[in-house]
Amino acid sequence: MEYIAVFLAVLFPGALLAFDHELLQALSKVAALRIYCAGIWHNAVLCAVCAGALFLQPLILYPFYIHDEGPLVLEVSPTSPLSGHLSPGDVIISLDDFRINNAQEWSQIIAVLTERSYQNFQNHSLLENSMKRSIGKGYCIPYSLVEEGKRVSLEGNRTCPDELSAFITIPCSDQAMLEDDNLEVNHQRDGGVFHCFYAKNVLKLEKCGDGRGRLHSNRSSCLCSKEGACFLPLLSTGVACVEITYSSPSPLQCSHLGRTRVIDDNNSRENPCVKTFVFVGDAISIKHSVLLTSYQPRWSAKFGAHLPYVLERLLMFTFHVSMTLALLNSLPVYFLDGEAISEVISHYFRVLSPRRRRIILQYFLFGGTVASIIVFVRIFLVLL
Repeated sequence: MEYIAVFLAVLFPGALLAFDHELLQALSKVAALRIYCAGIWHNAVLCAVCAGALFLQPLILYPFYIHDEGPLVLEVSPTSPLSGHLSPGDVIISLDDFRINNAQEWSQIIAVLTERSYQNFQNHSLLENSMKRSIGKGYCIPYSLVEEGKRVSLEGNRTCPDELSAFITIPCSDQAMLEDDNLEVNHQRDGGVFHCFYAKNVLKLEKCGDGRGRLHSNRSSCLCSKEGACFLPLLSTGVACVEITYSSPSPLQCSHLGRTRVIDDNNSRENPCVKTFVFVGDAISIKHSVLLTSYQPRWSAKFGAHLPYVLERLLMFTFHVSMTLALLNSLPVYFLDGEAISEVISHYFRVLSPRRRRIILQYFLFGGTVASIIVFVRIFLVLL
């Protein structure tokens, strides 16, 4: 080794080890190859160590943290649409009755809800489209409240006032099982009537809709009492109505909450530890506006709550940087380890003459350098 140097390539720091070329030539090809691959080997080992630490992190932190029992809110951006509803220390329990165990499931469920909200039914009328997009997320609204609501005509192209939200009745197959032929039941079974209600008042009512069945298998999923009808929120394309249930303060202080317990609104309203609110808007906007961690401290500590997240980010950052360096140094590019590695490997092709090997090696390095530059330029353009 002749000297050591550090450098800055655009925004990325790097280190350089300069070897005595004549001494390396005197070594065997296997020994020289081991020296040239030393940096790549150490990066690969560091990647393996980081991957193992990430995999074992729940077990390592088990004495101090609970894992996968609900994502803990660390920060809420002031510009987040959830600001004012969620606070640091709250624990997410469910999204639209989907149980959320960790931060990854939070992102996955939001992605599903976003994709569902953007579904386009071009072959259906507006009424059929609205009803089909909304099935599964309804509320049983009593007829006394229906009479007070403002009816909206579909043909009149009118909308609800700003303080009200549009709802539509849906036909439920469960209603056919009723042996009551009064007008109210028939009205509920036929569906397709628009009304405007205050969303906050509707949220407090009993749930209905075909999509609720998986949580309430002990009763009909769409059937409401004779005093009410099943109404669904009428949303425009790309707008989602997401019901978020969370506990505040930490559920650790509420011993009656179990890990696999499904939250029922009737019980959650009586439980001061569990709260629910509805977000109406672009679901993707709430995905990254809230900082979550899958770990809950067993003892209350502000800094301790951030420790698993910081450790996880550090391990992931080290893994990605080490993997990038290992791949970068392995590329057949001029002035990198890949050039020396390619030169050593070319000596094993003894069927070719030394001159032909040098020509092939130069073409190989030139092609690898050009291809790498093109790939890196495209990556920077995408980032910009």
